[in-house]
Amino acid sequence: MNTHLKKLLTGLLLFLGIMLSGCVRSSNPDVERGSLFQFQDGYPELRSSSIGFLSEQDQPLINVTTDVVLGSLIYSTEDDKRLANITLEIRILQLDGDFTKTVRRDFEIESDFEGTYISQEVFTNEEIIEVVPGTFEVNITVLDQSSGRASSQESEATIPNPEDPEINLTTIRLSGKNLELVQEQFSPITTYTIPAKIDSLKFEFQVTNNDLDDPLTIDARLLKYPADTSYARPMNFNNYSPSSLPYIGVDMRRAEEIDSNVRRLDQPGSVLIEFKYPLLERGTYRFEVETTDIDGETLYRGRDFSVVGENYPSVMSARELAEPLIYLMDRRDHERMMEIQDPDSLKEAVDRFWLSNVRNMNQARSVINLYYDRVEQANKQFTTFKEGWKTDMGMIYVLFGPPWYVDRYLNTMQWSYSYDRNDPQYNFTFQRPNLKNEFFPFDNYLLQRNQGYFNVQYRQVQLWLTGGILTNRL
Repeated sequence: MNTHLKKLLTGLLLFLGIMLSGCVRSSNPDVERGSLFQFQDGYPELRSSSIGFLSEQDQPLINVTTDVVLGSLIYSTEDDKRLANITLEIRILQLDGDFTKTVRRDFEIESDFEGTYISQEVFTNEEIIEVVPGTFEVNITVLDQSSGRASSQESEATIPNPEDPEINLTTIRLSGKNLELVQEQFSPITTYTIPAKIDSLKFEFQVTNNDLDDPLTIDARLLKYPADTSYARPMNFNNYSPSSLPYIGVDMRRAEEIDSNVRRLDQPGSVLIEFKYPLLERGTYRFEVETTDIDGETLYRGRDFSVVGENYPSVMSARELAEPLIYLMDRRDHERMMEIQDPDSLKEAVDRFWLSNVRNMNQARSVINLYYDRVEQANKQFTTFKEGWKTDMGMIYVLFGPPWYVDRYLNTMQWSYSYDRNDPQYNFTFQRPNLKNEFFPFDNYLLQRNQGYFNVQYRQVQLWLTGGILTNRL
């Protein structure tokens, strides 16, 4: 084969690869995942969920639940009260029709929030909005009236037409119950991640059965996927093997079936079905339902979620405070620390670690606040199938802080902590082995490691251990 022909075939294969990859959707509209945190310093933190359903009278409705983190708002003091004022706007646009609707609400929020990084209390608003059958784009915007800054999120909601002679499944709604609260009731979960303090889960969906001749069978399954939960390895170690779970991230080909159920509907009409589970162990899950319409086509809906730490995205318990120290400690010393089972003894070990290194009490307090503040921010920005601080980007963010410059390419990202973009010591390259798509909905960026990073990471760790990080971030 001559050189020109080889080049031609190579070009054709590359073109076909790009075309095929372009045919893969970035998300599966049949799978609900909740919202991520989308943290941006100085802006209100918004989390939302939009679910379409039919009322008992078959009125099409959209349930919009909005959570706003209290600590992300600007407060003023009036008569010894700390007040924040926000505007919530919900805009609904029908994608397969002409229906539009806007709901606007102003809220004055009174809070005793103290401004520390460990608070994740939220203001929650729930709206039930009447619409028409169809598929809708729901845009939710929260404006902090004091700062003038706003945050937005978009989602989709679909409501079947109860008058159509079709079999339909609505989106799955996920709720949770926290027994620590005075009111033991299920509340909508707006996020992909679920803190372990939630005691039980409830999945709800509606089935519209207008087939008068045959009963309808609904298959429901709760699946768990093998997912990497390890800490990011040191910067000077070898890169991950392509066959390893940290490289793959989540193996969605090998789901473990936790539970399965079959429901049979003998009567026509819209029926609300719910499943309840006690809180699951930490991991990556999907609850899915499917049935078959009158033409034999499969109807499918899913709800992805991940069970994380009790206080996620904050770190408050002794074990949560000890885990991120892996980036500042010898690995064997960290393993010995994590073997301590008694929470009080573990907290004492964490305190000894900090005070034995940063010897000034006031300085140590500032270093500790900075370190765990970055752990929380890493959780909000980089969480995928595992907590954000455990990812490669999370490790670099915790140690070095926000990058000065970020350059993005198709499958590569470069973080720069230097004006010289070619400086090998302070420019870090990340690559993702899998493009984000409907089958792999995560941006799993992996640091391109090399042995030359040993001195870079060592110097940065010393800045943390001596307190120098307060005056010299790099």
